[in-house]
Amino acid sequence: MVTAILIGAGQRGAFVYGKYAEKHPEEFKVVAVAEPMEERRNECIQAHGISPDRAFTHWKDLLALGKIADCAMVCTQDRFHLEPVREALSQGYHVMCEKPMSPNPEECVAMGEYAKKYKKTLTVCHVLRYSPFYSALKKIIDSQVIGEIVNIQHLECVGYWHQAHSFVRGNWRDSKSSSPMILQKSCHDMDILAWLTGKKCKKVSSFGSLAHFKKENAPEGATPYCMGGCKARSSCPYDAVKIYLEQEEWYSDTIRKVVALEGTNEAVSQALKDGPYGRCVYDCDNDVVDHQVVNLEYEGGVTASFTMCAFTGKGSRVMNIMGTRGQILGDMEANTIEVLDFLTGNSVKTTVKTGTSGHSGSDDKFMEGFLQTVLTDGAYSLSGAEVSVESHLVALAAEESRVTGKTIHMEEYRLQFTT
Repeated sequence: MVTAILIGAGQRGAFVYGKYAEKHPEEFKVVAVAEPMEERRNECIQAHGISPDRAFTHWKDLLALGKIADCAMVCTQDRFHLEPVREALSQGYHVMCEKPMSPNPEECVAMGEYAKKYKKTLTVCHVLRYSPFYSALKKIIDSQVIGEIVNIQHLECVGYWHQAHSFVRGNWRDSKSSSPMILQKSCHDMDILAWLTGKKCKKVSSFGSLAHFKKENAPEGATPYCMGGCKARSSCPYDAVKIYLEQEEWYSDTIRKVVALEGTNEAVSQALKDGPYGRCVYDCDNDVVDHQVVNLEYEGGVTASFTMCAFTGKGSRVMNIMGTRGQILGDMEANTIEVLDFLTGNSVKTTVKTGTSGHSGSDDKFMEGFLQTVLTDGAYSLSGAEVSVESHLVALAAEESRVTGKTIHMEEYRLQFTT
């Protein structure tokens, strides 16, 4: 049995990692929580049977108790990870940190150094490394069936409703208060590309912008809130009522509980009237991109192109991996992998078995891996601090390239923060 303290009982902390404890009480137990929102804190207390004297508004009060569990899960907003991570590591906790570690490269590097200093593991929630889909893809690549990788084309279909929910109306809409989207959404992808190639990135260039979700693109008759008499609702795919109350194939209980903790139609309807998730997507305070491309060159001349775009249906990741002896086509949403052998001309398509948790079964697999990391005192570590710092620096370099128009040389870029 692994015990944990939870710092931040939001969508990921409570509804994903905390939910694993509810599903597997014999393996994992949350024994204390720090969460500023009273409703979420109380729900966490009830879900895990937490003693009231181990429930706090601020993480500092929780960590003032000293080490009371095996591990600490730091799931606060992006810009508030450094201090609780440092303090928890110093107290002897194995630490899980939600991605991104930080939008500040110095802080990312510092967290990696703290893990070394205090000789405890810092596991970053790069859940895709644990996914059945990418695990199968990695095994095929390592088998050399397609020879040496020459190029990867990687597409992240964000999903139009997901962009509207998280990056226009939601917590990650503003890069100044959260993170650039290429970091928040796609440090996963920078990490997966590094993992699959097994090589360090040498150069990065990037282009992208906020093209659509702006005031000048509002349709005639639009109002600040979808439920405020908007005359464009019937023709708008981003209508909040449609997304949160009518289109069951897009929303989930988890998403609805972000809008209103109760998650009922009545609670959600009330929240949409004047809450952030009921706003017109053309009248929000968002500034993050809605499309971006990144070009990467790795050691040995391996190249990759990554595209992140809001304007897709269901969210998914699609890969085209081209090697000297074959090609792999992979679709994470469909969980299919097709391998073409140049020598024989044979093409074999398989379907990967996944679980029912988020990210095509990755979330539960990540938790299984994290518990193994804690139980083995770090002997098993798939997304530790060192590899995660690297993927964060690549994502931040991509954003710098997008803003400045310059190609970023990673060796020089790393030296700014590691010396």
